[in-house]
Amino acid sequence: MYPFSSGILIILFSVFMSSSISLSTSNSTSEKFLSCVSTQDTSNAISQVLYSPTNSSFSPILQSTIQNLRFLSSKTPNLLFIITPTNESHIQAAVICSRQNGLQIKVRSGGHDYEGLSYRSDVPFIIIDLQNLRSINVDIEERTAWVQAGSTVGEVYYHIANKSNTLGFPAGTCSTIGVGGHFSGGGIGALMRKYGLSADNIIDANIVDVNGRILNRKSMGEDLFWAIRGGGGVSFGIILSWKIKLVPVPPTVTVFTVRRTLQQGATKIVSRWQQSAYMFSEDLFIRAIATVATGATKGESTILVSFQSLFLGSVKELLPLMNNSFPELGLEAKDCTEMSWIKSTQYFAGFTNGESIDVLLNRTLQSKIFYKAKSDFLQVPISETGLEEIWNELLQGNISPVVIIEPLGGRMSEISDTETPFPHRAGSLYNIQYYMYWNEDGEMSNTTEEHLERMRKIYEFMTPYVSKSPRATYLNYRDLDLGGNDGRNTSYTKAWVWGNKYFKNNFKRLASVKSKVDSTNFFWNEQSIPPLNFQTGEN
Repeated sequence: MYPFSSGILIILFSVFMSSSISLSTSNSTSEKFLSCVSTQDTSNAISQVLYSPTNSSFSPILQSTIQNLRFLSSKTPNLLFIITPTNESHIQAAVICSRQNGLQIKVRSGGHDYEGLSYRSDVPFIIIDLQNLRSINVDIEERTAWVQAGSTVGEVYYHIANKSNTLGFPAGTCSTIGVGGHFSGGGIGALMRKYGLSADNIIDANIVDVNGRILNRKSMGEDLFWAIRGGGGVSFGIILSWKIKLVPVPPTVTVFTVRRTLQQGATKIVSRWQQSAYMFSEDLFIRAIATVATGATKGESTILVSFQSLFLGSVKELLPLMNNSFPELGLEAKDCTEMSWIKSTQYFAGFTNGESIDVLLNRTLQSKIFYKAKSDFLQVPISETGLEEIWNELLQGNISPVVIIEPLGGRMSEISDTETPFPHRAGSLYNIQYYMYWNEDGEMSNTTEEHLERMRKIYEFMTPYVSKSPRATYLNYRDLDLGGNDGRNTSYTKAWVWGNKYFKNNFKRLASVKSKVDSTNFFWNEQSIPPLNFQTGEN
């Protein structure tokens, strides 16, 4: 890479005048920004991690963690700079100078934002890419860890396991997700029925606020600390690090994946699972993943349901529990595998071929594909008739999403809806994610628009079966179809249309916190929380 050399920022102003940023106003803004950061960062170290569109490393860095090919473009005309900070002062300087020069800030830790909001915009902006801020310090005696926001879930799991085989942390199943966004949006995962969300197990944090100050839990206050644990940190500042509470896990856990087709009685099994999975022992997590698959007869399609499970105990302990709680699945010892908790995180991430746990440190494992996701919550089980109707709809046409249904209950139902901004607790039994992925590399492939249209049709079809008033959804499965902000001055009233779906009654409190800590709405994006005082879109 070829970042700016120390001490030559002023000389480079003339280079930016002839860069791909064609508008003179943009050139002027770029110059002012560079001058500002060189003043704010007296060591000039920021010049080593600041990239412009004229720099040969700019595009590779931009594209490095863009996971969704729908948003991968060789040109991002409004992007003026990418900063890959190596210390906190770089972020402080970027915030102060962006605010002074009217630039929007996008923050990216893993690049998994489903709608690409961490790296694209319709207005002049910079990206703060946290890839270099990923130190993890585990304290076994205290059973805590400080985790920088650029770390991935896999890196967190790896570093915990390197210190202990009886401690873990509840977070997602995809190892390359960045913790900056994942934890601040909630953090659903296989341990949530036992220990709640990632956000429920955060005990401190460091954040850069709108004034460039670094605040911890004590100095930010409990209102802001509440907001960033499930309300999305980027609406309030830039998360630098989290202090997390580690949780006990047994030396041996058990996993299984059992598959059933419609012809093997999948509908009745799913129906029975739905009626009880949220009430299982909190040590038992079983999710159901429904896909359209090739049937036994040539040219025939069927629904294949995979029941994937983590049990915090041995096979000997699991089988009697299953025979009592869910005998319809017909689980046998041969279906199960005992392993350590850290190996179970690899199992859920798809590493089932004996890979070393070092694979969890790889930040670029996931293939780049086109995809779209939506989500729902179930408040009552779906009847067998309803399931049959859903299967029939999924079998229509030649493209359909994967449907992932995950049980809540257990610890999730014991936590108040207002304890954190994540409100989907006792009244919700299951979370549903609809996930559709595709490629566009052949003449016979369907277009992106056809996939998006199909996804929206499925979502509309599901309306009678899912939560209502509001039809709730999960922030980390971000969906711009729900609505969005027109710009920085979008009113609270307009944002409530989508905000109520993510946060329900917590949305007003989030907007109130926003008014206190960022009253001019500097930290904003297409689905950020506006200040409550922006009632009519005017500040």
